[in-house]
Amino acid sequence: MKKWALTLLSTVVLTGCAVGPDYEVVSTPLSQHYANADAFHSEAWVAVDSIHIPPAQPWWQLFADVQLDQWIQELHQTNLDLAQAEARYQQAQASLQQAQAGFFPTLGTQASGQRSGSGQASPNNQYSLSANASWELDVWGRVRRSVEAGRAQEEASAADLDAVRLSLESTFIQSYFQAKNVRAAQLLYERTIEAYERSLQITQNRLQVGIVSIADEAAAQSQLENARTQALALERQWLQLRNAMAVLLGKAPADFELLADAEWGVLPQVPVGVPAQLLTRRPDVIAAERRMAAANAQIGVATAAWFPNLTLSAQGGYRSGSWSDWISAPARFWSLGPALALTVFDGGARSARIREAEASYEVQAATYKKAVLEALREVEDALVQWHGLQRELQSQERAVEASRRSLLLTRNQYEAGLVDYLSVVQVEASTLSAERALLSLQSELYMSSVRLLTALGGRWG
Repeated sequence: MKKWALTLLSTVVLTGCAVGPDYEVVSTPLSQHYANADAFHSEAWVAVDSIHIPPAQPWWQLFADVQLDQWIQELHQTNLDLAQAEARYQQAQASLQQAQAGFFPTLGTQASGQRSGSGQASPNNQYSLSANASWELDVWGRVRRSVEAGRAQEEASAADLDAVRLSLESTFIQSYFQAKNVRAAQLLYERTIEAYERSLQITQNRLQVGIVSIADEAAAQSQLENARTQALALERQWLQLRNAMAVLLGKAPADFELLADAEWGVLPQVPVGVPAQLLTRRPDVIAAERRMAAANAQIGVATAAWFPNLTLSAQGGYRSGSWSDWISAPARFWSLGPALALTVFDGGARSARIREAEASYEVQAATYKKAVLEALREVEDALVQWHGLQRELQSQERAVEASRRSLLLTRNQYEAGLVDYLSVVQVEASTLSAERALLSLQSELYMSSVRLLTALGGRWG
């Protein structure tokens, strides 16, 4: 008994080690500041303030849009891409549980009844009932490394789920602001078509009394039809956005009513004070880092194949040729003992598996570094776009105001007979184009804020 106790104690001590490299997070090429953050000093740029922007607040609520908030909540419940990602996460959880099962012994039972004979001899009966247990001791850490890899894969799958959720939120919100842009443009064209219809009627009246030529009437008619064509194109865009947003909500387009007015609402303040290191909290970056950890653990799993497997097994039961003697003492049998198993030669398969695991780790390490750099680039691009759109919007507002003044003057000149109607058409077309560009910039500014918040991972506290 002392020898068995000593052996068991030694085994427990040995199980404290695990072969293979311990995981260390690789360094990432991130700086303390964004390259473009220092260039922005307008009131829209603020440092992070956890009082005004709580880290736990859902990022889309910064737009303060009740309808949008309701749709995003619905998206979380009904989107099919999100349902797939959740199912993949459940798969990863089940895989981890399978790996953890290696820590426990395996128990089993067996019962059989057999009748056999040979030649002229009387047939024999054999009945048996037995139970067995086996436990592979994790001496070299193969099971622990497997669990380590499984847990890292589960965490990567959870991050993938967050990444899918964030991407869907971003796509839906950008579609929503595109719909607002279309609605605002539709209202603009409704007013424009009404004005063009009045202009055509006035021109036709003047043609009848010989004040203008037929060319003026043709120009007015052409201008009106072009505006009607653009209005029809906007209706097509509206329906396509409705279809896309309906599918994101897991609905048939016929069952979804797109509600979007021309009011833009709140433009969130962008937290440019976030240090670049927080990019490592983006879901896609977390997923890449966790897969790197899983690949590192697999090196230990492959290395453990070079060492012998130590298995403790026990078996006991009853075996007899007749039911009456089945549970008698002579019919009992049992066995107990350890077993060592070691592969002596495998043609280099184990070495190849280690090299494969090491190469897989290098792949994941490079993937992680690239994911960090891509995340940083996305934020830098979003910062540049945000700043540029702010300035473009201010310039376009001045251009629209100038176009409206020019149109007013040109119309007065036309009514006074100083210019022909073609001059009016040209200025009206220029003014309409400027107003459309202003609406597009407003929409793009809101969508750029969505992209920036998304690039930051939807969190910054």
